[in-house]
Amino acid sequence: MTNPADSTTRARLDRALAALAHTFHGMTARADEVQCTCHWGGEEELALLKLPGRELTPDLLHRTWSAPDWRDHGAVLRRILPQFARALVAGSTHHWTGASEVGQAFAKGDWQCWSAQQRAAVQEFLGAWWAYTLTDPAPTTPVHDLLALCTEASGTLAPWLTAWETTEHPTADRHLKTAAAHWEYDLLRDELPWYTCHDETSLRTGLTTWLAHHAPPRLRAGNTEDLLHRIRLAAAPTPARWEDPHWPERPYAPEVDR
Repeated sequence: MTNPADSTTRARLDRALAALAHTFHGMTARADEVQCTCHWGGEEELALLKLPGRELTPDLLHRTWSAPDWRDHGAVLRRILPQFARALVAGSTHHWTGASEVGQAFAKGDWQCWSAQQRAAVQEFLGAWWAYTLTDPAPTTPVHDLLALCTEASGTLAPWLTAWETTEHPTADRHLKTAAAHWEYDLLRDELPWYTCHDETSLRTGLTTWLAHHAPPRLRAGNTEDLLHRIRLAAAPTPARWEDPHWPERPYAPEVDR
C-alpha cells in the first residue's frame, strides 16, 4: 500500500508498526486464561495465545480480538497487537465488523494504563495511521470509520479532530466532505454516527460543533451548499432548526411532518 501524496506519513506509519512489533515481542495471554470451547474455539487455539510470536489465522485473530469475555483483555490484546495492527492497516479485518467495535477492543484492553513504553507505542500507531489516512486518496479504512475507531480506542475526539484541522491538504478536505455527508443524517437526529462505549452526548456535541466551525471554509468549493446547510442545522437548537427554510425534505425528526 502506497500513498503518493505523502511518503513521510507512510514512513511514520511503518516505524509505528515496527515499534509495536518490538514493544510487544514475546507477549502471551495469561497461563490461566480460559475461553468457551463451544462458542470461541478449541483448546489448541487457546494454547496458541499462550505461546509468543505464533501467527494466527485471520479467523482466529478475529475471534480473539472480538471476544467480550477474556479474564485479562489487556494481556490478550498485547499478545495479538503486532499482527492485529498490520491487519488493520492492510484492511484485511474490515469484512468482519464495524470500525467502532475495533476501537472498543482497544478500550477493553485498557491500554492507557499499560507501561509508558507500551502506551506510547499504541498511541503512536493510532496517530500515525490517522495522519497517513487523512492524506491517502484511497484509504483501506474510510476516514469517517477510522475516526470512530480512534475515538473509541482513546475515549476522546480531540486529538483526531485537531490533527484533521491542521492537515491542510486537498485530500483531507475531500475526506471531510465524504465524512460530513456520511454523518449528517444522524447528527440532524441528535445521534452519534456510531455506537459508542463512552459518553455519547459529549462526543456527538463535540463532533457537531467542530464540524459546523471547521467544515464550511474547507468545503465551499464545489456543489456543497445543501451539505453546508445541513451541517449548520445540526449545530442549531431544536425546534428552531425544523422551522429553518433549509430544513431538508427528509424525516430527520418525528415531530416534523414534511
